[in-house]
Amino acid sequence: SPQYFRVLSDTYVTDDSGTGIVHQAPAFGEDDYRVCLVHKIIIKGGDIPCPVDSNGIFTAKIPPVQGKNVKDADETLIALVKAAGRLVQKDNYDHSYPFCWRSDTPLIYKAVPSWFIRVEEIRDKIVANNKDTYWVPGSVKTGRFHAWLTDARDWAVSRNRFWGTPIPIWANEDMSEVICIGSVEQLFKLSGVKVTDLHRETIDSITIPSQKTPGQVLKRIDEVFDCWFESGSMPYAQKHYPFENKESFEKTFPADFIAEGIDQTRGWFYTLMVLSTALFDKPAFKNLIANGMVLASDGKKMSKRLKNYPEPTVIINKYGADAVRMYLINSPVVRAESLKFQESGVFGVLKEVFLPWYNAFRLFLQNIERWELDTEKKFIASSELVDTTTNPTDIWMLAATQNLIQFVRQEMDAYRLYTVMPALVSYVTQLTNWYVRLNRDRLKGIVGNSEAEIALQVFYDILLDVTVLMAPFTPFLTEYLYQFLRKLQPSYPEAANGGGASLPVKAGKSDSVHFLHLPKFNEGRMNEDAVAAMKVLQGIVEQGRNVREKRTISTKYPVKQVVIIMRNPSASVVEAIKGPLSKYILSELNAWDLKIVPKDEEKDWVKMSMLPNSKLLGKKLGKKMGMATKIIKGMTHEEALACLELGELKIDDTITINTATEILSKLDFAKENDPQWEATASPEGDLVVAVDCDQDADILDNGKSRELVNHTQMLRKNAGLSASDTVEVFFAEDVGESMLQAVAKNAAFLQGKLRGVTPLPKALCSPFAVTLGSDTVDVGGTKLEVSITQPCVSPKDGAEEAVLAFLRTLDPLTIAEGQVETFVVDGKEYVLTEGTDFWSTAVRKAKSLKTLDWLS
Repeated sequence: SPQYFRVLSDTYVTDDSGTGIVHQAPAFGEDDYRVCLVHKIIIKGGDIPCPVDSNGIFTAKIPPVQGKNVKDADETLIALVKAAGRLVQKDNYDHSYPFCWRSDTPLIYKAVPSWFIRVEEIRDKIVANNKDTYWVPGSVKTGRFHAWLTDARDWAVSRNRFWGTPIPIWANEDMSEVICIGSVEQLFKLSGVKVTDLHRETIDSITIPSQKTPGQVLKRIDEVFDCWFESGSMPYAQKHYPFENKESFEKTFPADFIAEGIDQTRGWFYTLMVLSTALFDKPAFKNLIANGMVLASDGKKMSKRLKNYPEPTVIINKYGADAVRMYLINSPVVRAESLKFQESGVFGVLKEVFLPWYNAFRLFLQNIERWELDTEKKFIASSELVDTTTNPTDIWMLAATQNLIQFVRQEMDAYRLYTVMPALVSYVTQLTNWYVRLNRDRLKGIVGNSEAEIALQVFYDILLDVTVLMAPFTPFLTEYLYQFLRKLQPSYPEAANGGGASLPVKAGKSDSVHFLHLPKFNEGRMNEDAVAAMKVLQGIVEQGRNVREKRTISTKYPVKQVVIIMRNPSASVVEAIKGPLSKYILSELNAWDLKIVPKDEEKDWVKMSMLPNSKLLGKKLGKKMGMATKIIKGMTHEEALACLELGELKIDDTITINTATEILSKLDFAKENDPQWEATASPEGDLVVAVDCDQDADILDNGKSRELVNHTQMLRKNAGLSASDTVEVFFAEDVGESMLQAVAKNAAFLQGKLRGVTPLPKALCSPFAVTLGSDTVDVGGTKLEVSITQPCVSPKDGAEEAVLAFLRTLDPLTIAEGQVETFVVDGKEYVLTEGTDFWSTAVRKAKSLKTLDWLS
């Protein structure tokens, strides 16, 4: 037969799977249909042999199995083949098979009569319109979506079910007269029935008189739309276009941006593109983010039935919606890749980003409160004051903030969500681990309230910018922070009674952070020199800490000197490290002296080490590689510097090596065998930090003083004291006076760290003192009791009970130097003078009586 019992060939049948021979049933397989169509076994739009009804039951066309389900008829059909003598072998063959994901029952692929949109006629236009869109990632647009479009088939848009949007086609029984209704008004004109509900139960009964055959009527066809047709119609349906909002629609179409799962390349993305091309010959969107799939932690699809995922509400209640949002934004999902959801990842966002960020914010508020109490002034944000700062860390952090603003704006313009989180993590680390750490004393007012105000203004400016910048990514946390920050804005009073209108909306006046525009990039605050210098500072500090760890020297104990060797540093970096940044390096490394080695002294500290780049030179040199390696490794420091500066190294008359690309060079420490020194080099080999590790009595005493400060601060914290609360500090040694000696040598340092308080031996504590906290600790191998007490007056030794009773009632914070107090007990008048009969603090008493010769 020209149609049947022919042998055909196609690549989807292979000799390594099954028998290598397969029969073709065009009504029951996509490949079968395609092959039969190509070989003209069937024709497009024609009838297809199909002996199975809509319930999967064989029809009368196959009498032996009539009435049987296709999955139950196998044994009967095999028996028929065997009876005809045509059975070669009967066997079970395990292979993948589709099952209903809801009922777990086997499915069959079956062709049904459908209504189609002629996609193939406009396929070239669809492909062209796709080229006018921007996708993230772009590989989805140019890869799977482009491939799908170039092979796009006519789209079957009808479905045989009750629930769905009725297809608005009325026709007679033989389909010789067909009308597609375009509006409710048209339906009313043709049928005389006015409807407001377009569901099946309302319109299926409506008939339209035939215009071709008077007396007959047209009825609506039985099918409803594929739901993807409705999804693809979303841009028009949501505005009821073209019946309403015509101008509004035309202004906003195509959409600026859409996002959906990567599985929508054959779903929503496709139907949007098909319908917009058919209607307007343009894409329905300009920009698109294709999301990957969120899978269970074991990599399987999340299933309500299997419950193989944590309950979303539990995760959100535990960590917050913002943490979940940022976890997803920072995952492969926004790059169209799959994500194995891990609860630990959400916790990581909370721990690494939100908590440090919130702690920085809380530190700011605490120091604002302290500054306002100390100065009796209201803190008002001032960008003008921010721009006056000359502090190098302020200048650096302001520049880093502008870098972040510029980066986020740039990445958002490119719809790259996945780059924002790493940049934010890095920025929060810089803010909390470096800026706040380096400026803690400034923020606390230890170096003066005028300097504290500048630091707080800069800190506020940074926090507000980051809060507004991150609002789209962390809407709840930023809204919470903003409601505190806005109160410090000069425009905040304008917010009363709604505040009226202002364009652009002012920070402070605005009731929500989400009404504000993203911060604008301020080029005037950019300072690449400051950023470069701080990068070097951080490298020096981190390497210096590594040296301490190698020699197990506690950071509380100072070192005499830190020596820095930099490879080809810029003049601005050297000037910054030598000048304004040196105090931060000395403070962070707890060092007494800092030396930057000049170029002419480098050979005394480091040796330039060079190695051949085997990847590049192996092919180039061949057998001469060994000779070249020996020459390169054997060069002196001066020879290495000379050839690096020259840019080339001649091995012989025929071989010249490019020292910039074909040689790997780094600085190595030259005093490795000197026990006084310990050093580390950066991974890039361009920075060496050496530390003098000798520890003498002065260094040990300074270290003990720092430990005393640390224990005092812990006692304050455990007692729940704020930064503005005043205390007195006392200590008692179990053996000797090593701590007393350390305090004597480092009194000025201790007063600076403890807000003017000098620790004293416990024997000098007032008898009235109320202990707020006490602990016994080990300091430099000595057991030490450290106590903090409420401030109280100190009486003269041997004072009468009546005097002691009276002095207990005095508030030391209200007593001036030399103040006279008079009182009467049992008819006896007492006159007491501060500085003679009592003292406002234990320290004043010790100074007055010269109890400690070092206390002045």
